[in-house]
Amino acid sequence: MSQRGQCIAVVSGKGGTGKTSLTAGVGAALSQQGLRVLCVDCDVGLRNLDLALGLSDQALMDFTDVAQGRCSLNAAVVEHPRLPGLFLLTAPVRLRGRQVTEEEMTALLDRVRQDFDLCLLDAPAGLGYGFSLAVCGADRVVVVTTSDASSLRDAQHTVMELRRFGAGRVHLVVNRVRRKLLRSMHATIDDAMDKAGLPLIGVVPEDDALPLSLNRGVPPALSAPSSQAAAAYRNIARRLTGERVPLLRVK
Repeated sequence: MSQRGQCIAVVSGKGGTGKTSLTAGVGAALSQQGLRVLCVDCDVGLRNLDLALGLSDQALMDFTDVAQGRCSLNAAVVEHPRLPGLFLLTAPVRLRGRQVTEEEMTALLDRVRQDFDLCLLDAPAGLGYGFSLAVCGADRVVVVTTSDASSLRDAQHTVMELRRFGAGRVHLVVNRVRRKLLRSMHATIDDAMDKAGLPLIGVVPEDDALPLSLNRGVPPALSAPSSQAAAAYRNIARRLTGERVPLLRVK
């Protein structure tokens, strides 16, 4: 890792890809590597990252307060009580006043890079305002898709909006993979890579432990560390920090 932090936007072309749970799971895994990690919820009005991290109603201030100068970054972030080094900067429940500009968001992320090793920006699904806000100041982007045709097509459309990011700065995660379904569809992970046109940084299997963890508000790194999903998140976290790790074999 460089001495200056990196900001990674986590995006998807459609809802239901498991992007927020991936952000929480990978963020937890990164913090377990000893890194200072900030997870930012960019979904104004529909925030769920606090639930996935088990930090519901813990944050009093949100990213718009910091970006528009109403409070400091240090005052707004909340540290996870059981995962030292993992922090949340939440989104507002509703927008108060004007929207945060891309210039303000870029300036906020410059401050984040000074205090954190990695920042994961959980963008809302689709290509609207929240997506633009998440990617405008990011160093890299992870596009999350499932293996179904509509999700892959939306991933392709998303990639077209990320042309300013150079080679090696946009990655693909195929989430919620079910081996039997892939076989019945005659689909492979290679097909997903080809259709999305991106290098693969991780495969996350469908895992019954994951919804249980989310309902309890406990990241799988704590509630089900031996689960396949938790193992996949650890692998992705290691790749994001430059390690060469084999892809998880989906059972």
